[in-house]
Amino acid sequence: MALLEIRNLHLSIARGSELLPVVQGVSFAIEENETLGIVGESGCGKSLTALAIMGLLEGSAVRIAGGSVHFQGRNLLALSQEERRRVMGNQMAMIFQEPMTSLNPVYRVGDQIVEAILQHRSMSRRQAHDRAFELLELVCIPDPMRRIDSFPHQMSGGQRQRVMIAMALACDPKLLIADEPTTALDVTVQKDVLELMCSLQARTGMSIVLISHDLGVISETCDKVAVMYRGRIVEQASTTTLFSNMNHPYTLGLFGSIPATDHDVEWLDAIPGRVPTLDETVSGCAFHPRCFAAKESCRTVDPEAASLSPSHIVRCHFPQGSSS
Repeated sequence: MALLEIRNLHLSIARGSELLPVVQGVSFAIEENETLGIVGESGCGKSLTALAIMGLLEGSAVRIAGGSVHFQGRNLLALSQEERRRVMGNQMAMIFQEPMTSLNPVYRVGDQIVEAILQHRSMSRRQAHDRAFELLELVCIPDPMRRIDSFPHQMSGGQRQRVMIAMALACDPKLLIADEPTTALDVTVQKDVLELMCSLQARTGMSIVLISHDLGVISETCDKVAVMYRGRIVEQASTTTLFSNMNHPYTLGLFGSIPATDHDVEWLDAIPGRVPTLDETVSGCAFHPRCFAAKESCRTVDPEAASLSPSHIVRCHFPQGSSS
């Protein structure tokens, strides 16, 4: 049994009296001690999918219109708010894109970690404080004795991200969702944060869902990859398979836009056009207006997901890879 299994998840945004679909039929699974990478342009539904898994859509305009989120065999969408709260932050945790907007600016970082611990663990505040200090040491915060009493604005971006990781790990979760955890960091700090996450995974055995625009990061850290476009997974495979045998034109476009490092490049390749907005209706395959391989059937018929192999799924009428 998979640790986490998403089955046919549908999300919609309420606009007045109508519901606009934003995530359509997303399905994937992740095993224990496994890392799944989710890639795609901004606006493809990656972060909304993560928020739905974590149960953080309450009070927003986003509605869960169908599907299920099974964690350790239980459908989280069928739990009460109180039952769900016992799981979130305890067995499942999330690192957000920008730590400065996720940390409370008027509380010391140590107090914020302590609060996360006391929500799910029966221990005294003194014990929670000691645990917070251990976590800051674990994530390699320099001078943790002093930093535990710092406010977020007194720390660098990399240090704030490490504090977010410490909070996420406070209760030893089985699943960590990292939504663009290195977006706001410079390259050297990105490397340190990613290496930290991988080392902590090796130490604790937790599973990771990593959302990222950086395909190099995905190739080095993930066991398998899901490529999303306009609310759907258009290709999914093990990292080795996907990087050696891309089939969907969108996947090929994403990888083709990576600058070459072995020779000078005057113009970068780019996928033409943009991701359609929620208000735009696209018949057939949602990617066909931007696709180099589109044919008439692509403009009229929405393709179904097809298995190229037991672990390789593509949603395309005309897969481009060698296995097509």
